[in-house]
Amino acid sequence: MTELLAVAVITVLAVISPGADFAMVVRNSYLYGRTTGLFAAAGVAAGVLVHVTYTMLGVGLLIASSTALFTAIKLAGAAYLVYIGVRTFLARGDLEVDLESKPELSRFGALRTGFLTNALNPKTTLFVVSTFTQVVGPDTGYWQQAGYGLFMSLAHFGWFGLVAVFFSHSQLRTAMLRRQKALNRGIGSVLVGLGVTLGLAR
Repeated sequence: MTELLAVAVITVLAVISPGADFAMVVRNSYLYGRTTGLFAAAGVAAGVLVHVTYTMLGVGLLIASSTALFTAIKLAGAAYLVYIGVRTFLARGDLEVDLESKPELSRFGALRTGFLTNALNPKTTLFVVSTFTQVVGPDTGYWQQAGYGLFMSLAHFGWFGLVAVFFSHSQLRTAMLRRQKALNRGIGSVLVGLGVTLGLAR
């Protein structure tokens, strides 16, 4: 139960933390409308599964070959959570979103853009790897791990689907960006706390 809760909390915090995926979905939703934004969100969610797949395979092999190396990676994951938390907390500038007029984007184009954004996103890579090495135990079953990965993907789609809906309206876009600094500080504080706690845990 503790493992499940930790995965859920870290996933939610990582998903709502502004990054390249957020900027891309905002831009596509604002420029091309709600449907295009939702297809971009679906692409983002699909990109997460790429990281989940190779992480599950790699972590399984790592556990079988070297406990010491696995422990070192867990500590590196804790350090990453602290690092990204401090960075998020100290972020002062508003998120910049390019809203210049561009040619119409097809649904497939939006899906592809979302997929590539997260499949090639270092933030998503580190989030997935850190979660599986920090929180998921060696005795966690394969199907349970797959369930965690599916939850991560669906959480991305849920959040970015909401972003697509909200940012289809200019008034909501302005209101959300205005509260970005407070959101960053809250997310950053929790991530630092999680990183320290998980790093000290045996």
